[in-house]
Amino acid sequence: MEINLLGVLPEALLIDLPEIDVQHEEIFRRIEQLKADCYGSGPVSFDEFDGLLDYLKHHFSTEESVAAEAGASFGEHAKIHRQNLRKLRKAFDEVRQGTRDVHSFLRYVEYWFERHINEEDKPFASSVRECRLKSPVAILPESGP
Repeated sequence: MEINLLGVLPEALLIDLPEIDVQHEEIFRRIEQLKADCYGSGPVSFDEFDGLLDYLKHHFSTEESVAAEAGASFGEHAKIHRQNLRKLRKAFDEVRQGTRDVHSFLRYVEYWFERHINEEDKPFASSVRECRLKSPVAILPESGP
């Protein structure tokens, strides 16, 4: 798997699971793009916000798959994902209705995601790496000429 990090994800937020780090980078890239779009002139495209929330859902399912493949516990982490996705969708509905400022929504998403990586994803990544190390790997002899 080729890893293409553009530098939007701060190094301190890397969790050393390349498949997840790439998605974290994409989430921060999308947030930065939305901030840039919203601070410019013209109407806000709610489709891009929906795209961010859909991508978060995809990312959360990727983390769940990584955990399942490694045999790592994921129940509590999945619960946090579900709860927060509900909160983010509720907050975004408030943006649509005009009762929440789009900028405060983006600050909330960015803050939540940074905190989530530091407090939940880093321990999750350690658990996955530990499970992967314990997993028996079949070593096949090389076939000679």
